[in-house]
Amino acid sequence: MKDRLPIGDREEQAARPGPLAGITVVSLEQAVSAPLCTRTLADLGARVIKIENPAGGDFAREYDDVVRGMAAHFVWLNRGKESVTLNLKTPEGLDVLHRLLADADAFVTNLAPGATARLGLDAETLELTYPRLVTCEISGYGSGGPLSDKRAYDLLAQAESGACSITGLPGKPAKPGPPVADACTGLYGVISILATLQARGRTGHGGKTAVSLFDTMTELMGYALTWSAYTGEDQEPVGMGSPSVAPYSSYATSDGQVVVLGTTNDREWQRLATELLGRADLATDKRYRDGPRRVVHRAELDEVIGEWCARHTLAHIRKAADDAGIGNARYNTTTDVVAHPHLAARGRWREVSSPVGPVRTLLAPPVLDGYDPVLGPIPALGEHTDTVLRGLGLAEEDLARLRAAGAIGPAFAGAAD
Repeated sequence: MKDRLPIGDREEQAARPGPLAGITVVSLEQAVSAPLCTRTLADLGARVIKIENPAGGDFAREYDDVVRGMAAHFVWLNRGKESVTLNLKTPEGLDVLHRLLADADAFVTNLAPGATARLGLDAETLELTYPRLVTCEISGYGSGGPLSDKRAYDLLAQAESGACSITGLPGKPAKPGPPVADACTGLYGVISILATLQARGRTGHGGKTAVSLFDTMTELMGYALTWSAYTGEDQEPVGMGSPSVAPYSSYATSDGQVVVLGTTNDREWQRLATELLGRADLATDKRYRDGPRRVVHRAELDEVIGEWCARHTLAHIRKAADDAGIGNARYNTTTDVVAHPHLAARGRWREVSSPVGPVRTLLAPPVLDGYDPVLGPIPALGEHTDTVLRGLGLAEEDLARLRAAGAIGPAFAGAAD
């Protein structure tokens, strides 16, 4: 092999848009948590090299085929990345990964418990070899506990953390719809990486970071756990509402819609009762004087508000609520949100390239002054293997040898050089 070269030209990397231009991230990732972490970094301008097994790659590629043959999860989570196929069970494949890590800034993983250690890719080992590297290991339960060796998926972490117990209705627990454990863990991974990169700028040394689904969910459960710790009681789920706030729920309207109305303090309750419902008597009723009392009498208040909403259209209710300074929303389904006028007016839907042509994608939430959104293509499996490995200084005969050894996947037809 030729002498190792940087993974591409650093000046060329720094010329990319985004505040993380010049940062290279290597990932060993599957499913949601780590892919959302690295996609967020890519959206901010980092170069993300996604290592995939030649035999199928990220299993999220096969979840479904609804996006013109591609899986919706994969389309959501993998724009802006370069896919490199490596068989890490071969010495040659593992050697290529180490060559990539030698020039990387961050390494993100969410493999099964113990997998990185078996490969010699655990954070402690890598820190000795690559002291400037920032590692982020995303796991189910973190280290040092009785559950540390267990596999964990989004539903499992939500159940273990108690989130399902306060979702749904009494006696009918439910999983929160979005993959909250996976997604928020990935975002905590982003925070950890950015903080450690900032520290590296001062110290010159990278560092180990770790985030677990269980720790993330117990953080998100902070209010409910604190409440239970001090009351000794379990909170009951209240469907579309909050166990700690009332009135705060959904109500049917006269035109077949559903409106959501909420109050979060006594002043809002006073306005809802007097200005929206026209019921000054409710505003002065001692039963509803403060939040805890209103929670006790939730059913009574929901009945009164529900009866009022049933006599008015959604448009009338929302205008009256806005005029009274009361928070309100329309209950939407996912197809409603796809066509939501607020997304359209703000240009939140964009198109990105993919192996099957342009596909729709939503912009990430951050709006950064002076930076346009970085929306790179969605990669085909192994699309960038040859290009990235050539950037390491490998010649065509080296690539042929690696393929013969089963260390990399077949050449990608039409791969960009």
